[in-house]
Order: sequence, then structure tokens, then C-alpha cells
Amino acid sequence: MLTDIKQWRHVFKLDPDREMPDEHLERVCLSGTDAIIVGGSSGITFDNTVDLLARIRRYEVPCVLEISTREAIVPGFDLFFIPIVLNAGDPQWIVGHHQQALREYGAVLDWEQVVTEGYIMLNEHSTAARITQSDTALDVQDVQAYSRLADRLFRCPIVYIEYSGTFGDMEIVSRARQTVRDARLFYGGGIDGPEKAMAAAQAADTVVVGNALYEQFEQALATVHAVKGMQ
Repeated sequence: MLTDIKQWRHVFKLDPDREMPDEHLERVCLSGTDAIIVGGSSGITFDNTVDLLARIRRYEVPCVLEISTREAIVPGFDLFFIPIVLNAGDPQWIVGHHQQALREYGAVLDWEQVVTEGYIMLNEHSTAARITQSDTALDVQDVQAYSRLADRLFRCPIVYIEYSGTFGDMEIVSRARQTVRDARLFYGGGIDGPEKAMAAAQAADTVVVGNALYEQFEQALATVHAVKGMQ
């Protein structure tokens, strides 16, 4: 499963704290996207995560839990993504919460299912950036340095550039992608339709579409064909 990540071009991200009708979820799961990530910045609980997992498991699409709170760690996912927010001002989001989670669950984890993400938060107004107190005033060289940190020093399989809520600077994303050697560069933020999805897919290895599913569903769904059609 870990090797499959290298092939992912398009991923949908679903938030357990947001409502999605069954008919929409079915279309998402059968859309041809490479995987579904379950995760969010707030309101994530064990119960709403279990409920969303059960609904997704009716389909064969790979399903990943991005862990933002240890209270919502739910077994049964194909992989577990562990975000390390490299530019967080609060060190709890770099090592603190991770240490506490491993204190509770470290002995029983299947490490073959665990994937670390070196996150770089670049939208100062996003919930995630505020919670992590991220320093988002970064230039290209800063982002490249963080990308190298994740890729070469921490050996994270994923470098994730996150502009949550707004479409980012694709030149920065592209330069970061050129910097990493082994990691897969994910991009998320502001992809609300096929045009932006294609622009992001030219700059990053993998594009993540999330908020648009709850705001412009048909446009969000069309991003799958837009990205896959470029291959």
C-alpha cells in the first residue's frame, strides 16, 4: 500500500465533522480518485470518524486516516498519515502530540501502515495554521528548505504543501517539487474545479481536493477527470 502512494495523482479529502449525503459519497468513492483521506482541523471525534469510515468501506477505494487528534484514532483504515507541521510555532504539532500518541498506542501500531507527512502551512488565515501557530510568511527558499528537511533529514514519504481555503502560489509548489528527491509532493488548497486542479497537477505530484466537495460538488467531482486526463 505504501508503494501505491507513489502512483496517486488525485485524492479527495473528507471531513468527518461535515455532512455529505449518501448519494454524493457514492459518487466520490466511485469517481476514479486514487484514494480518500479522512481528516480535518477541528470537530474530529472517534464517533464521527467511525461513522464516515463505515460509509466509505462500502466501496473499494483506498481509505486513509490523517490523524489530527489521538482521541479520534480509529482502526480499520488502509493507512494512517501522521502530519508533522514543520513551520508550526507550537512544537506540540512537531513532536509533542506525536510523543503522547506513541505513549498510548506505540506498542500496538502496525508501522507498515504509518506514513509521515512533512506539512508546510502557507495560508495564515486557515484554521490549521492558526491552531498550529504556523509561520506562514515564507519565501521560495524557506519552502525549499522545509521540503529538504522533510525529504532528506526526516525521510518523510510525503511533503504536503497546504494552502487550505485558498489557491496557492504554484511557482512555490513547483520549486518545492523540484527540490525533493524521494518524497511525494502533495498539494492542497483552493482547488474548486478542473482548471485549478490541472494547474496544481502540473506543479505537484498529487493534488488533494477537499472543501470544494462541500461547496461546489459537481466542480469538485470534475477534478478527477481533469487530473487523470493529463497522464
